[in-house]
Amino acid sequence: MRLLMLGGTEFVGRAVVEAALRRGWEVTVFHRGRHEAPKGVRSLLGDRTAPGGLAALAEDPGEWDAVVDTWSAAPRAVRDTARLLRGRAGRYVYVSSCSVYAWARPAGYGEDAPLVEGASADAEQTAYAQDKLGGELAVLDAFGEDRSVLARSGLILGPYENIGRLPWWLARTARGGPVLAPGPRDLPLQYLDVRDLAEWVLHAAERELSGPYNLASPQGHTTMGELLDTCVTVTGGAAELRWTEPEVILQAGIQPWTELPVWVPPGSDLHDALHNRGVSRAVAAGLRCRPVEETVADTWRWLQDIGRTAPLRPDRSAKGLDPEVEAKVLAGLGGVPDTTS
Repeated sequence: MRLLMLGGTEFVGRAVVEAALRRGWEVTVFHRGRHEAPKGVRSLLGDRTAPGGLAALAEDPGEWDAVVDTWSAAPRAVRDTARLLRGRAGRYVYVSSCSVYAWARPAGYGEDAPLVEGASADAEQTAYAQDKLGGELAVLDAFGEDRSVLARSGLILGPYENIGRLPWWLARTARGGPVLAPGPRDLPLQYLDVRDLAEWVLHAAERELSGPYNLASPQGHTTMGELLDTCVTVTGGAAELRWTEPEVILQAGIQPWTELPVWVPPGSDLHDALHNRGVSRAVAAGLRCRPVEETVADTWRWLQDIGRTAPLRPDRSAKGLDPEVEAKVLAGLGGVPDTTS
């Protein structure tokens, strides 16, 4: 198989490239040159946002069995690239997002759920959901339904993460001491290890799949307790999890998902949207998910290898809870001194 990876030097793109190389595929990476491409690929340099930025790709004589694209900004960049490649590639796999579904999303929603309004393949960058849906529309316009795969991913974790969710929890538990752990312990979580996402994407290309797929682990693949317990274990066990009721956390003004990454309160529309989606179509099409222990341990190993400071995409906000806020909430629970006064 011949793969063209658009991007390919960070997180999802890098995982796809490494998985393809392990399969013995011939891989071309089109990227801006800001990060070193994985060894074993052929690199083409260009900036999809700049005038003439696709020149290297346009002038290259290559043809590919599949293109994989993770773009999440202006849909017109996907439009221009897909149009350029529609006669030179067999299939276009676009890593989209479950954010394309309209709010509020019912528990267990599938690929036929209503989509957000206001998306266009010709748009400049607007809002994340509309941009991702605009990217989907651009792929469908150029490649048609039969040659397009719309991989609507949920929460993605694992090595190379440049969003800051699992790396923050690992850094926090590694620091030790009492840790504000958002309850309940048995809160079900849905996510996907980036390597499992990569393997499914390549599987979809090989099997010539088409259409939209919700990509996340089956509902309840793990829990908040299992995730944080594993973080404590792999970082040395110096942290003491203080499980705290959701009401206490919300009353303290702490923001779910951002200040306490991954976590959203049970019973909320947000929890249904992020941790309660239907994934039966992807599972039937070959999606396999490794245990949470492997995801956490491998992410910690990667963080240690790079000096424990995870990269952060410049277009994403920092994640995690201010230590002073955490200390005040813990002090209010009793038995923990308030070190901020």
